[in-house]
Amino acid sequence: MSVDPGGSSEAIRDLAGRLRELAARLGDPEVADEEAADLAREAADLVSEAGNEIDRALRESDSGG
Repeated sequence: MSVDPGGSSEAIRDLAGRLRELAARLGDPEVADEEAADLAREAADLVSEAGNEIDRALRESDSGG
């Protein structure tokens, strides 16, 4: 699948990179519960944003734009 070369693929890569960072931090057993909750909320927001970017790229691809 080819994603929109205009920036969506870069945005998705950036989001994925941040999600990897959050996953690594969440994997640390010394992360306090409050910080873990904040990180999990951020991860959920990023997953939603990535889904929106993917949907947008697919719509643009389908429309030829």
